[in-house]
Amino acid sequence: MSAPSVVVHHDPALLARAVAARLVTRLVDVQSACGSASLVLTGGGIGTAVLEELRENPARDAVDWRRLDVWWGDERFLPTDHPERNETQARAALLDVVPTSPERIHPMPASDGPDGNNPEAAAERHAAELTAATRPEDHGEVPTFDILLLGVGPDGHVASIFPEAPAAYDERPVVAVRRAPKPPRTRISLSFNSINSAAEVWVLAAGAEKAPIVGLALGGAGRVQVPAAGVQGRRRTLWLLDRAAAAQLPAPLRTPW
Repeated sequence: MSAPSVVVHHDPALLARAVAARLVTRLVDVQSACGSASLVLTGGGIGTAVLEELRENPARDAVDWRRLDVWWGDERFLPTDHPERNETQARAALLDVVPTSPERIHPMPASDGPDGNNPEAAAERHAAELTAATRPEDHGEVPTFDILLLGVGPDGHVASIFPEAPAAYDERPVVAVRRAPKPPRTRISLSFNSINSAAEVWVLAAGAEKAPIVGLALGGAGRVQVPAAGVQGRRRTLWLLDRAAAAQLPAPLRTPW
């Protein structure tokens, strides 16, 4: 697993724009080398802002969108097309604008799907889809995602793994989350094992309210208490921050910006 590296941008708008540009470059490189690429999306303000910037990026069509598999790190267990679903927001921000292949878009199940209002069954269904997508060279039960994006909550949660919650201990590929500390209370999430299967994990954080938890996560906190501390890519772990979120970085990671 990789040690984290940190890149700091001036403000949230520049952060989103820079991450979008970085994504274009990396996806093009992966597709050039491998023929296709896989990307795991995150929700939240900064995750949606990155997709909006990617939509407006003049170089976006350098990516072959038909050869991109799109997954999600977590999902709010709500009906299809609900405005609070990460899938709905990602489609509006980017996926309905670029020429994707529908069969390569892999949303997590909705509460009106074939499993009904049963998040455990829905999590098992999505885990089976992930396993079916693995290749001989992959590790474990999920694909080795090329890039996995994560936002960080002020409490340190990533995806829908919240501090001290059962999901922080669960080793299954996909887990149901009930009684989340913020609405909606029911969710589906990749586990630590699945997140850490990615070749590259990019953690995004903006705003002063994130600074204390970013400092803890990069300062050696435990992953049960601070889930953001427990994520890392197989080849690269990249923390992409704005200045406010970087204000309490541990001394070894501080550099002038």
